[in-house]
Amino acid sequence: MAVLGILTCEILELEFAHLLAKDPEVDRITVLDDTFSARFFEALTSTGHHRKKRIPLLRDFSPTCSDRLEVLVRVLEIGLHSRKTLLQEALLKAAREMGRYVDGIVLGYGLCGNALEKPDELLEDAGVPIFIPMDEDHPVDDCVGLIIGGRECYYGEQCRVAGTFFMIPGWTRHWKGMFESEYGALDFELAKILFEHYERSLLVTNVVLSEETMRQNIEEFNRLFGFRTDVRRGTLDILHSTWERAKGSLDKK
Repeated sequence: MAVLGILTCEILELEFAHLLAKDPEVDRITVLDDTFSARFFEALTSTGHHRKKRIPLLRDFSPTCSDRLEVLVRVLEIGLHSRKTLLQEALLKAAREMGRYVDGIVLGYGLCGNALEKPDELLEDAGVPIFIPMDEDHPVDDCVGLIIGGRECYYGEQCRVAGTFFMIPGWTRHWKGMFESEYGALDFELAKILFEHYERSLLVTNVVLSEETMRQNIEEFNRLFGFRTDVRRGTLDILHSTWERAKGSLDKK
């Protein structure tokens, strides 16, 4: 029985729920149950996937006897991005713990401020292959780069409007976290200074959340900072190719 692990930030909870629910090769999905995984599990439930369960501790995980793929998921908090070393240490700890139970780990992260510039070296103590979303020959820059379709698309929008705040589905659901203590407690007045020369929120849409819902989610954000809303279509292609690459590695064992 092959088991793939997923370590992801809350921002990509909807995309991973969609990915797993749509994959006919996936049998049971086990989720480490904590505050950060609640909305992922809710999203997974909304897809209608029935073979799922929650466990309070990783040591409670026990694979089934099915010949189909089993998945073990841990969702980590957004606030780890506040410091490069904090994210690296948390991912290393989580990968070490998960590596005992899985045959490979898929990351819901990109370079993230170069915290994952060398993911295989950083997470080698996990003892299993690590799969990070790739943009051609390098990891995607971050969750926006993953959903927008890579660095060229990302950079193109920045060149078009330098003052762009990118809003993928997860960010439209979690943006208020920037102002909460567990995520770094960004001061609102400081944020207004930081965003002084920004002009727009760019919704990068995909199938996991409607444009209408995304617009509603950022109404308050745009009002606070005086941004307009622009829209471009995103893609799940890089995430899908990463997932297929990870599954393909299992077939070679």
